[in-house]
Amino acid sequence: MSELEALAAEINRCTRCPLHRGRTRAVPGEGPPNAQVMFIGEAPGFHEDQQGRPFVGAAGKFLDELLASIGMKREEVFIANVIKCRPPGNRDPLPEEIEACRPFLDRQLELVRPRLVVTLGRFSMARAFPKARISDVHGQPRKIGGVVYYPMYHPAAALHQPSLRRIVEEDMRRIPELLRQAAQIAESPPPMEAEQLSLF
Repeated sequence: MSELEALAAEINRCTRCPLHRGRTRAVPGEGPPNAQVMFIGEAPGFHEDQQGRPFVGAAGKFLDELLASIGMKREEVFIANVIKCRPPGNRDPLPEEIEACRPFLDRQLELVRPRLVVTLGRFSMARAFPKARISDVHGQPRKIGGVVYYPMYHPAAALHQPSLRRIVEEDMRRIPELLRQAAQIAESPPPMEAEQLSLF
């Protein structure tokens, strides 16, 4: 069993916060252990909770389309969420839930060591862009600890607000270029609040 598989098994047994009581299945995340790109969403929804897999509902279909638009397949990237169990009624994750799951996501980042981390939505964006507004920073990469973080709107937001769809598609199109340039992107000075971010 690989370290990622062992971690997934640990996530499936997790009882660190009350969300485990309402889940059908935990959603550890999936993808190759050497993925160059990791997408981090917010939390599992209904379909994810049923299947134990990330991004399998409508937002997941849109993510698959977005990946295809830049010549990538889901199987080539690692997909995870900030929290691994579905919040009741798909409400926003609570700070203590995010904190309870943080070690799992930290460990996934350590094991996969992606060159590019694409944050989908404001909860995953907050790891690298604390206190920022997604409307201000989407599409603007920032390198922290040797990893390029690239904030995008969540695909679900583009499904609810068609005006965001073009923005999401445009931000997605920059990913191949960012991957090529990852080594050249300068390290960002960390904002004071990002000190707890140390991933490695």
